[in-house]
Amino acid sequence: MSYRIAADMIVVLHFAFVVFTVLGGLLVLKRRRWVWLHVPAFIWAALVMFTGWICPLTPLEIWLRQQGDEAAYHTSFIEHYILPLLYPAEPTRELQVFLGMLVLVINLAIYGWLWRKRRRGGN
Repeated sequence: MSYRIAADMIVVLHFAFVVFTVLGGLLVLKRRRWVWLHVPAFIWAALVMFTGWICPLTPLEIWLRQQGDEAAYHTSFIEHYILPLLYPAEPTRELQVFLGMLVLVINLAIYGWLWRKRRRGGN
């Protein structure tokens, strides 16, 4: 039972990280200190998507599920939990690259807006 709870906590953490990488730039609008966590996070997320790597949280969750005698899955967190919410089919390499670009575009737009605002003296 404790392995299942730990695996579920990893899923929640992983999902929170995904949301933070996509929308965390909005936190920077309120508190600039968030930039020190957000920039590395969204760069890591984009890198994982562009290269096809597996986030280290995915094997950890799978291992915890196996330790708890649960069925493990053999895909990434995004493929297993997030993409079924968005798309019914299996993700393709092109879709992964698209999602990586989406993360970059959203965050570069937010940071570009912040940079322009700061240059104009809008703090």
